[in-house]
Amino acid sequence: MSAWHSSTLSALALAAGLGAAAAAERAIDKEVVVDATLDQAWAAWTTREGIVSFFAPDAVVEPRVGGAFHIHMDPGGAPGMKGADDMRFMALQPKKMLSFDWNAPPHLPEARAQRTFVVVRFAALDDKTTRVTLHHTGWGDGGQWDQAYAYFDKAWGSVLGNLKKRFESGPYDWTEWLKQLEAWRAEAAKKSAAPK
Repeated sequence: MSAWHSSTLSALALAAGLGAAAAAERAIDKEVVVDATLDQAWAAWTTREGIVSFFAPDAVVEPRVGGAFHIHMDPGGAPGMKGADDMRFMALQPKKMLSFDWNAPPHLPEARAQRTFVVVRFAALDDKTTRVTLHHTGWGDGGQWDQAYAYFDKAWGSVLGNLKKRFESGPYDWTEWLKQLEAWRAEAAKKSAAPK
């Protein structure tokens, strides 16, 4: 092989390697081991009752491709402002993996108008313990994208922490959360009704 061919191939290989590195997406990766069977862990993510037990006070869950995965952090909020209002399951491999599209919270409207995606995987460690991993990707760069990334880096840790607690000490009690939301709404209504 000529020196030209050798150096050209080396340059192409280097460029391919750099391209692969540059193409790496930022992602949020979280993991938790729960004291639950694989069936119980799967049901926590694929039923309304399961979602309400650890993730949000209300939900619409239709575990099929294209089915609803509406997670209502604020069930009393206006349509489109309840949380992940119009999200959908993208793929389901029973008791192994599910994925869904996702959006940013309402206080980040530019990022909220876009979608990211989440993949949740399940692995039985034994007959009473399951590993749940979460991978969230599809992020844009700068501005509200960076804010949304920081928000979910923290939020997904809390969600998986609540999943673990759900199987250790029972379902999450949303009573105080809902009272606080009502208080915030009442305060916002008072401010908007006040003379200017």
